[in-house]
Amino acid sequence: MNILVLNGSPRKNGNTEIMADAFIEGARKKGHMVEKVNLGNRKIAPCLACEFCFTHNGVCVQKDDMAEILDKVDSADMIVFASPVYWFSISAQLKAAIDRLYARARKGFNIRYAALLLDSASDGVYRSAIAAYEDICAYLRWENKGILTVPGMDAKGDMEHSEGVKKAYDLGINLASE
Repeated sequence: MNILVLNGSPRKNGNTEIMADAFIEGARKKGHMVEKVNLGNRKIAPCLACEFCFTHNGVCVQKDDMAEILDKVDSADMIVFASPVYWFSISAQLKAAIDRLYARARKGFNIRYAALLLDSASDGVYRSAIAAYEDICAYLRWENKGILTVPGMDAKGDMEHSEGVKKAYDLGINLASE
């Protein structure tokens, strides 16, 4: 399976990236092809809702880093959204990329599976992010392969010494081969 991981954390080598890398390690160990895109260092403008993409086979009118990401989306069987939780939802970096997936609304997706990896300092802050993810999966008929939430991430690097690393690895390793 070809898996695309969108890391929505702006923090390089932070808790979200550590969690995403553990998932990737598990998935690769099972023979899956995995590519990670760190959205924190990409220029992705908000969707303009101009619908240029609807009349141009999914090509977005904006010329930014999302064009490359959309090419990766086109060849993915699975997408994994990884994000820290900021103010009860995903990061702005990941939200911008998800909104720009609209460019494929008419063209369609090859993606059949998805997963969600979330971390935060506090527990009980995941409901909005999970609800949006589940709605995306339901609407696009993507099979949810798992949701992981890891609270208690107060400082950069806390993930390395948490159960979250093992759980993310296990999620990656337990993906059924397609």
